[in-house]
Amino acid sequence: MDFTLPESALAVQRGVGDICARYDLDYWQRCESEKRWPEEVWQDLAKGGWLGLAVPEEYGGGGQGLLELAVATETLSASGSAGGSAFTYVLTPGFGAMTLARHGSPWQRDELLPGLATGELETCFALTEPDAGSNALGISTSARRDGAEFVVNGQKIWITGVQRATWMLLVTRTIPAAEAKPRTNGLTVLLVNVPEAVAAGRLSFQPIPKMGANTTPSNMVFIDDLRVPERNVVGEVDQGALVLWDILNPERVLLAASALGGAEVALRVAVQYAKEREVFGRPIGANQAIAFPLAQVKAKIELARLMLYKAAWLFDRQLPCGTEANIAKLTASQAAWEAADHAFQTHGGMAYSLEYPVARLLADARIGKVAPVTEELLLNYLATQVLGLPRSF
Repeated sequence: MDFTLPESALAVQRGVGDICARYDLDYWQRCESEKRWPEEVWQDLAKGGWLGLAVPEEYGGGGQGLLELAVATETLSASGSAGGSAFTYVLTPGFGAMTLARHGSPWQRDELLPGLATGELETCFALTEPDAGSNALGISTSARRDGAEFVVNGQKIWITGVQRATWMLLVTRTIPAAEAKPRTNGLTVLLVNVPEAVAAGRLSFQPIPKMGANTTPSNMVFIDDLRVPERNVVGEVDQGALVLWDILNPERVLLAASALGGAEVALRVAVQYAKEREVFGRPIGANQAIAFPLAQVKAKIELARLMLYKAAWLFDRQLPCGTEANIAKLTASQAAWEAADHAFQTHGGMAYSLEYPVARLLADARIGKVAPVTEELLLNYLATQVLGLPRSF
């Protein structure tokens, strides 16, 4: 058993870390307040080749796996971006490059992977629907075959990054949920050219005002009689669940990595303030009421990181990793929330001041407890699928 990161991951840690060192907390605060994509960071990562980590070498990428992507995400997040970093590595390297490298057809890989490696092409992922919520198998967006095309109709919600995306990985029902046996049958993942669909008036979107992570808008998406050629099917028709699990598990891992990085930022900010702030003649960090909760956060970060790396390691070896990915997501999100909450408490009233980054860190940390899947559903999975307890529905 070896707990040392491989050289490939250490190289990512160094390379991404060198880029991140150019951007301080104030930079990320400005991006959030101005609600703008961190374009400078994106371009630096692209120039350094750090966006194409999961793209096979024959397509111009690094030929690395989920572990390296997780390390990159954690490093970026810990530099100060916190929750905002998730979208940098989830949307295109995760949803796009990793999925197509594993499940894409030869045409899809030739057409998209070189551009995904350089950042010239970007992707987003559309699964969640207003009525289905966390019930991924209960979606109703339909894809009806018409000759060599599918005609798609439906709505999606909380779809992040549509504005920048060249391609959307769209999860549809080619067999209605009520007719599918088993329920995982009848899902089909389609590649949609977003600019073309928008220009044709068949796809539209509306940003959702939100309390945090405003570097990337999240949207309602409306799809009306959109025609998608059959060659744009990722994987096999009706068998999209096999593709979906290989999207959702890496998503959980990368969001866990982002949460851990955010926890590190919050802990670092809290510790620094606890050292500098003096009340009653001594630094407040000398008080156990301040020091012990921060020490507990550090322990939880390290424990969550072990499961995060294990889940990524398993995925890269095409071994079952659902349980580990869910535990990593659960524990990392909890650590991030506790770190941000204790950072807030450590700062006291000054946490309300936007002079400090604590309010942003708190808002970003809260996301992980409900998205992309709620903490309760993660616990339900562990209770029923791992412990074998009776299902409640």
